[in-house]
Amino acid sequence: MAQVELIMPKMGESIMEATILKWVKNVGDIVEVDETILEIATDKVDSEIPSPVAGTIAKILFQENDVVAIGKVIAIIATEGEEVAATPSPAAEVVAPSSNGSNGVKEETPIPAAPVPTPAVAAVATMEAPGRGDSNGRFYSPLVRNIAKQENIGEAELDAVAGTGQNGRVTKKDILAYLNNRTGAGTQSAPAVSKSIAQSVTTSSATTSVSGADEIVAMDRMRKLIADHMVMSKRTSAHVTSYIEADVTNLVNWRNKVKGEFQKKYGEKITFTPIFIEAVAKAIRDFPMINVSVDGTNIIVKKDINVGMAAALPSGNLIVPVIKNADRLNLLGLTKSVNDLANRARGNKLKPEEIQGGTFTLTNVGTFGNVMGTPIINQPQVAIMAVGAIRKKPAVIETEYGDVIAVRQMMFLSLSYDHRVVDGFLGGSFLRRVGDYLEAFDATQTV
Repeated sequence: MAQVELIMPKMGESIMEATILKWVKNVGDIVEVDETILEIATDKVDSEIPSPVAGTIAKILFQENDVVAIGKVIAIIATEGEEVAATPSPAAEVVAPSSNGSNGVKEETPIPAAPVPTPAVAAVATMEAPGRGDSNGRFYSPLVRNIAKQENIGEAELDAVAGTGQNGRVTKKDILAYLNNRTGAGTQSAPAVSKSIAQSVTTSSATTSVSGADEIVAMDRMRKLIADHMVMSKRTSAHVTSYIEADVTNLVNWRNKVKGEFQKKYGEKITFTPIFIEAVAKAIRDFPMINVSVDGTNIIVKKDINVGMAAALPSGNLIVPVIKNADRLNLLGLTKSVNDLANRARGNKLKPEEIQGGTFTLTNVGTFGNVMGTPIINQPQVAIMAVGAIRKKPAVIETEYGDVIAVRQMMFLSLSYDHRVVDGFLGGSFLRRVGDYLEAFDATQTV
């Protein structure tokens, strides 16, 4: 008999957990190699997880809607024809603290039991949490204990909190709901709820409209994860934004002249995005220290130039597919990559590897009619550039006969960068170089 552990895969550099959306297979089902077992989701992409081996599903250790850390065992697959019972065997819930990036409070993460007999699992659970019960033997996790301590909740009051967890255990959700409804009658006078706890209460409890005229819309799963990621980025990086204005008249005139021929010859629509990415890749080669990430006190210089491009989804959320080795592609190659990734992003058909490995991100706020923006860095990168709408404006042009005022195609570019490792000189010089490449675009080149 052989048993194979199905591990929650890593779906990106900044992704530390994923949500189980649906189990396609149940305990006792036979699976083939590469056959889909379950569907998962992160703040980046929904994905199907295939079976690494042929066999039978022996155990399912997490349920639908559970949030599971990367690297955790989520199921056991029995091979070599072992017979498996048709009833799922839920994992014993061993509570361990894990960091919650959205509110700074440690959450309870169920750790699936190893595929061993039940008595052994129970023994492990007892050893993991010594002294965590009260005098009546009721179990309280370290997280619940910590929240109770911060809010001055005594042992007797804690015993009165109704628990919805396994065997009546008090979960984080239970105690936060209790705090939200807590009154002064029969309880100790509690100090103001700490900021992190207040955030948890706000997100965990139901919201009501005072006037009755407001519509309350719950965030969908992806919006919640994006929100967490954005807050984490602002908390991690010291954001600074620089701006320049660039004259892109030659670029616009060239595209208007060749777009019909380009599509006829190559079967691709040429947009401004691949031209922007080409300029960004050239500038990164000139300023390689913009193409880095931070690991503690170490700076990791990326040798590959992988440019992510923010793409809008039908839901209104954004996803960032990545063009790998963008500096090695010509304008046609970039155009094909941009169009392919954008089309599949809108159809929710991106592969996990296509949203991983980005070293720099470009977002086009001009598509919304905005002239500039202050984008938030896509961790673990250290810079992100926004390009605004291209508009006709009067501008001063230097000629051999003197300065003249003419109508030109102008646009703003903004660069948000991590001031921990990118100072103003580097950030400003890089942004100016991108503008220089766009302004120097060769309008005589052929397709």
